Amino acid sequence: MPDKTDFLWLFFRLSGRVNRAAYILGFLFMLMVVSFPLYQFMRVPPESGAAQVWSMLFGLTFLVFLWAHIAFSVKRLHDFDKPGLFAVALFIPIVSIIAFVALCFYPGTPGPNQFGARTNAPG
Repeated sequence: MPDKTDFLWLFFRLSGRVNRAAYILGFLFMLMVVSFPLYQFMRVPPESGAAQVWSMLFGLTFLVFLWAHIAFSVKRLHDFDKPGLFAVALFIPIVSIIAFVALCFYPGTPGPNQFGARTNAPG
């Protein structure tokens, strides 16, 4: 059974590798978590105190999962033996879409590489 250090590594650390399935599932999970406070914000009147709370919660959740998305992308790049610095492409308009699709569908390096002995494990 995974412990909390596995969870922290998966979402917040830059070392190691993740495969395509883990990357896509992680992204979908992050999308669901970030969408919840946004949905709640849209349900309440804009001038209410609840709107301010949900707005702040959305902002904090977005920042946390922005880092998690970067960490996931770096580990995905590591899986096909590329440096994590290429994750910068996710912040360039138009290129970001192509980069995301490539991270989702490009196969990783079989076997060990310079970033880890196997996928879905710290390096």
